[in-house]
Amino acid sequence: MIRPETLLRPRPEGLYCAPGDFFVDPVVPVARAVVTHGHADHARAGHGTVIATPQTLAIMAERYGEDFAGSQQPLAYGESVSRDGVEVTLVPAGHVLGSAQAVVRWKGLTMVVSGDYKRRRDPTCPPFEPVACDVFISEATFGLPVFRHPDDRHEIARLLRSIEQFPQRAHMVGAYALGKAQRIIALLREAGWDRTIYVHGALERLNGLYEAQGIGLGPLAPATSEARGDFAGQIIVAPPSALADRWSRRFPDPVAAFASGWMQVRARARQRGVELPLVISDHADWDELTATVDELAPGELWITHGREEALLRWAELHGVKARALALVGYEDEAED
Repeated sequence: MIRPETLLRPRPEGLYCAPGDFFVDPVVPVARAVVTHGHADHARAGHGTVIATPQTLAIMAERYGEDFAGSQQPLAYGESVSRDGVEVTLVPAGHVLGSAQAVVRWKGLTMVVSGDYKRRRDPTCPPFEPVACDVFISEATFGLPVFRHPDDRHEIARLLRSIEQFPQRAHMVGAYALGKAQRIIALLREAGWDRTIYVHGALERLNGLYEAQGIGLGPLAPATSEARGDFAGQIIVAPPSALADRWSRRFPDPVAAFASGWMQVRARARQRGVELPLVISDHADWDELTATVDELAPGELWITHGREEALLRWAELHGVKARALALVGYEDEAED
C-alpha cells in the first residue's frame, strides 16, 4: 500500500502533490495550484496555472483582475484532469459559490482535501458531496463540541422578529462579502422578505457575480440615501467592519447584527458591539465534522486548520487514525 505522504504532504507553501507537482490551496504563488474556493486565504493571485471550478475562477478574476494567474484551467464539478498519472476531480463542498473538495487519486489511493465545507443546505451553492476515500483531509474551524450551530431559519426568524419589535430602527447585518452576504439575502427571500434589501458598496460586485451565475437575490439597492429616516425598518447588509465605521452613522438608531459561527461565543459579540448575534456559519460545526468522518469512514483523517486537538481526541476515542497538519496561512471565518 502506498503511504499517503507519497501523494500529498504538507509544505510551507501548502499541501503538495509530488507525483503531480502541484499544490492545493497554496499560501504563496506557485507554478501549479488547485484552488478549492474563492476566499482570500485559499485563493491567492500570482500562480502560474490555477485549476478551479469556473465559478471560483470568476470570483478570483473579480477580486484580483483577469490576469490573476498565468493561465486558468476551469474544471466543472465531476470532471477530472490528469497530470503524470495523478487524477484530480472537483466535487461540491457546500461552502460558498464554486467551492469544491479536491479528490486526488493515484495508483489506487484516494485522498480528499475538503477545503472549507459545511453540510447544511445553502440556497446559493450545491451541497457537500461525500466521496469515499482512503484519507480525508478536513478543516476544523469549529472543531470543538461547544460549536453546534442552530438552524439557519431560526436565526433569520430572530432577525425578522427584531424588525417587527423595532420598526423605527434600521437593522445592519454584518456579513462577509463573499458567500455569507449572498446567503443571508437568499435566506431572507425564502423567509418571505420581498422588500428591497440595501447593501454596502463593497458587496455590489460580488452580488452581481452571484446573479450572473443564476443565483437570484431579489431587489437590492445601494445604502446611500442621506435621509436617515429612509432606512427605518429596513435591512442593510454590509461587511462586518462597517458595523463600527462612520458609514453606519447614517442609519436611524441601527441594530448591529453579525452573521457568523463565532457569534455563539457571546464574549465575541460583546467585544464587537453586536446587539443581535446571528449564529450562521459557512463552516461545518462539531456535529457535522464528526458525522462526516463517520459517514466517510476513511483509513486516515488529516486535520488542516482550526481546533485540531479536540478532533484528534475524538478520532482516538472512535478508533480513527488521525494527525494534525498544522498548516499556516488560513484564517477563521470571523477574520477571513
